[in-house]
Amino acid sequence: MKKTYVIDTNVLIQAPYALECFEDNNLVLPLVVLEELDRLKNADGEKGANARAAVRYLENLRMTGDLLKGVDLKSGGSVRVEKNCVSVELPEDLPDDKADNRILQVCKGLVDEKKKGDQIILVTKDLLLRIKAHIIGIKAEDFTTEQITDEDELYTGRNEVFVPEEEIDSFKKDGIPVECLYDTDEQGNRIELTFHENEFVILKPDQSDRKSLLGRVRAGKVVPLKYKKCKPYGVTPRNVGQYFMQEALMASAQEAPLVIIKGMAGTAKTFYSLAVGLEKVFNNVTGEYRRIIVCRPNAQFDDDIGFLPGDEQEKIAPLMRPIIDNLEQILDSDDEQRYGDEEQLSDKIAEIFDRGIIQTEALNFIRGRSIAKTYLIIDEAQNMTPNQAKGIITRAGKDTKIILLGDPNQIDKPFLDKRTNGLSYAAKCMKNSPYCWQLTLSAEECERSMLAMDAIKRL
Repeated sequence: MKKTYVIDTNVLIQAPYALECFEDNNLVLPLVVLEELDRLKNADGEKGANARAAVRYLENLRMTGDLLKGVDLKSGGSVRVEKNCVSVELPEDLPDDKADNRILQVCKGLVDEKKKGDQIILVTKDLLLRIKAHIIGIKAEDFTTEQITDEDELYTGRNEVFVPEEEIDSFKKDGIPVECLYDTDEQGNRIELTFHENEFVILKPDQSDRKSLLGRVRAGKVVPLKYKKCKPYGVTPRNVGQYFMQEALMASAQEAPLVIIKGMAGTAKTFYSLAVGLEKVFNNVTGEYRRIIVCRPNAQFDDDIGFLPGDEQEKIAPLMRPIIDNLEQILDSDDEQRYGDEEQLSDKIAEIFDRGIIQTEALNFIRGRSIAKTYLIIDEAQNMTPNQAKGIITRAGKDTKIILLGDPNQIDKPFLDKRTNGLSYAAKCMKNSPYCWQLTLSAEECERSMLAMDAIKRL
């Protein structure tokens, strides 16, 4: 049986194409949604761009029929604008002069009309609106098309497996076919495994106590790490996760044009990415990249940059302070003497920026660009929307490497969570791509300080 979905404005603001995602069901847009789109269409940044895209989509539908009566969609369903239901009564504490409550009026009016409340469903990214809908007996759901599954969430880009002893000697020369690898259950029974392209692997010999080997899945085989002995800008890996991270970051833009690294604070995601970037650009070992660009999405900043004083660099300077903190540690590796001469350290960092080796940019200004021969770091990428993630990845020009860094459990942006943010969405969609290497660092791989490590375990 077909259902009727009432669509909130925030769904279209996050995903302008959302009306295509409901199969053959019927969709209803309350008139207030059009009013909100009209108010938002001139906004700066992602919000305004998506509002305009949604308006253009509705205009194309209008050209094919009457939106008040309903227009057929390619999916087999239909969409119509509902301008009635204004006289539907809501509880006194839900005044009808608020946009959210006008949407609830439409939902309740449709329920009263059809007498089938379970077939009328409000779709909104607003958790509080879903709660209010529940209070008055309206079924409400999140927009889940871009949401990752439990299986996607569990994928870490790494695996620890057993390898037959007789295969060990051929590892360095020929690699080991993934069919040879296995795990065991609690009873010791062998479990066959499925591997994804570019997945990192810890190989444990099954008949001896020989040291584990580190490798990566490539074309059906686990091959040795290529950059295990490298020390980018003098930095040495301290744990298995950092060996894997170094491999992904050091690989060329042709071999690994997209790297996705997830992990909680203190796992050296930003630190290591900057160290490799400086090795590639500042030391000019390979001449692979012209520059490093660092972007850092922020919940309020992305929408309000136009209202902040100063030029672009002055506006984004507060957000880039964590980048400076990491550069201080990279450029002066002596822990004991690092802050002995603050002026000299400041001059070193200023030189990096003055020479254009590292550039910091607002995420908004990346839109529409084709970025070539660039080492592009998106820090705190969990605060991107899926549409922003798509926009960034599709901006990659020739010889550009994109690194998405973040912790899906630390979301600052409204209407996003650990399953619907751009970082998680990109990881889900790009899993098994030959062009994407991804990795999740564990809590045990926190290297910030003993206090930070202990706090991660306790708090």
